[in-house]
Amino acid sequence: MYPPPRKDFIALTLSDQHSRSYNNGKHRRQSCWRKWKQLSRLQRSLILFLLALLLICGLLFYPSFSEQWRGRPPAPHSLSVDRLETVREAFRHAWKGYKEFAWGHDELKPVSKSYGEWFGLGLTLVDALDTMWILGLTEEFKEARKWVETELSFSKNVDVNLFESTIRILGGLLSTYHLTGDEMFLEKAKDIGLRLMPAFKTPSKIPFSDVNIGKGIAHPPRWTSDSTLAEVTSVQLEFRELSRLTQDPRYQEVVNEVMRLVHKLPGKRDGLVPMFINTNSGQFTHKGVFTLGARADSYYEYLLKQWIQGGKTEPDLLEDYLVAVEGVKKHLLRTTGPSKLTFIGELNHNRFNPKMDHLVCFLPGTLALGAHNGLPDDHMDLALQLMETCHQMYVQMETGLSPEIAQFNLQPSDGRDVHVKPADGHNLLRPETVESLFYLYRFTKDAKYRDWGWDILQSFNKYTRVPSGGYTSISNVRDPVNPGPRDKMESFFLGETLKYLYLLFSDDMELLSLDQYVFNTEAHPLPIWPSPPI
Repeated sequence: MYPPPRKDFIALTLSDQHSRSYNNGKHRRQSCWRKWKQLSRLQRSLILFLLALLLICGLLFYPSFSEQWRGRPPAPHSLSVDRLETVREAFRHAWKGYKEFAWGHDELKPVSKSYGEWFGLGLTLVDALDTMWILGLTEEFKEARKWVETELSFSKNVDVNLFESTIRILGGLLSTYHLTGDEMFLEKAKDIGLRLMPAFKTPSKIPFSDVNIGKGIAHPPRWTSDSTLAEVTSVQLEFRELSRLTQDPRYQEVVNEVMRLVHKLPGKRDGLVPMFINTNSGQFTHKGVFTLGARADSYYEYLLKQWIQGGKTEPDLLEDYLVAVEGVKKHLLRTTGPSKLTFIGELNHNRFNPKMDHLVCFLPGTLALGAHNGLPDDHMDLALQLMETCHQMYVQMETGLSPEIAQFNLQPSDGRDVHVKPADGHNLLRPETVESLFYLYRFTKDAKYRDWGWDILQSFNKYTRVPSGGYTSISNVRDPVNPGPRDKMESFFLGETLKYLYLLFSDDMELLSLDQYVFNTEAHPLPIWPSPPI
C-alpha cells in the first residue's frame, strides 16, 4: 500500500498547474495579439466586416432574435396565442358594455351608454351565443344561456324581418344547439321557425319580408309589394336544417320552392339576378340593375353553400352558381388604373359603375370555398386577386378601416386606387373581409392573411373602442383625428367579425372544419349533411 499524498504536496501541485495554465494563456493571448498587429489594416478591416456580417445574419435568421428585432413576440405559437387572447379581450370588452347598458335588448349604443331596439328579441345576445362557446368564454355563455331559457319569448306582438331574424336568431340557435347539444336551443329554434312560416303564404310562394310573430300575420313593406332577392334566397340553409332536425319537411319545402322559382325565372343576365322580386307575380322587378352588393349578395353565397350543405346532390344550385361566376367575370370584373387591383363593379342598364360595397368582400371567401370543393381553379385565382383588393380598401384609408362603399379609379395614373364619397365613408364593424381572410388562410396557410386580420383588429381597437365598454361604428374612415362615432354596435360584430378573427388566428384547423360545417351568412356554423346511402 502506498501512503496517501500529503496535503501540502497536493496544494503545491495545484498551485504549480494553475501558474503554468495562467502563463500559457497569457503567452497565447500575447502571441495572438502580435499576429493581429502583423496583419495589414485592410486585412483587419476585412475580418471585422465578416464577423459583423455573421452576427447580423445570425440575428436575422434565428427565429427568436429576428422576431424580437421586429418588435413581435418570439415564436409563431405564442403569436397565435397572443392574438387569440386579444380577440377574447375584445369580446369581453364589448360584452361588458352590452351587459351593463343593453342587457336583453337588441343592440348596444356604447357612446350614450344605452340601447337600441329592433325586434325586442335580445338580438346581440342570441347572435353571440356560439361565438362565446367557440372562444371558451364559459361564464359569459352561462349567463346568456340563462337569459335565453327564462326571458326570450317569441310570442310578442312585433314585426320582424324574415331574413334578419332567420340568419341571426334561427341560425344562432341552431348552431349553438349543434355545438353544445343543449336541447333548449333546439326548442327555441323550433318556436321561432314555426312563427316565421306565415311569410311564405303568398300568391307566388315568394315570401313577404315581414312577419308579426305574435299574431302569425305576414306582409310586405308599406311602400312596395316587392321583396329583396337576397333576403328571400338567403334563409334556405337555416330552414333546411330545421327540417332535418325536426323531421318536419314543411320548412325545407317552402325554401326549396323559392329556389326552384328563381332558377327558372327570365330576366337574368348570364346568371346575374336583379335585386327585387314581386311577391304577387313572382317575377323580377327593377330589371337591368346587377350588383354583388346589398340586396343581391347572399343569393350567390347561398347557391354554393346549399349545394355543399346537401352533400353536393342538387345540380340546379351548382349550375346557377357556376353560371353566375362566369357572369360576374363577363360583366362586373374590372381592374384599377394605378395599381391594377381587380374589383367587382355594378351594371345599371348596360352602364358600368366602378362602385363596390364592402359587402362584396364576402366573395373571395366564397370563391375559395368553391375551389376547395372541386370547382375550377380560376375561381381560386380570382379569390386571391379580390382578397388583395379588399385588403387595400382598408390600408388605403387613414384609419386602416374600410368604407362602406368604395369607388375605384379606372384611369391610368399615379393616384389612388380607392376613392370615397362623403356619404360612403362610414364603417359599421362589418365582417366580410375578415370572413374571407379566414377562408383564404384555411386553404393557403399564407400567414399574410393573419397579419392583415391582425391589422384590422388593431384598427378597430384604436378607432372604434369605447372606454366604458363596447365598440361603435364610425362615420369617416378617412379622418383618424375625428372618425365620428355613430353610437351603435351591430350584433354582427360579436356574431361574425370577432368570431372570424378568432378562427383566423387559431392554429386548430379542425376547429369548425370546412369539410364538416358550412357557415350561414351570419357566421353561424351548420353541419354538412351526411351523404345519402348509395
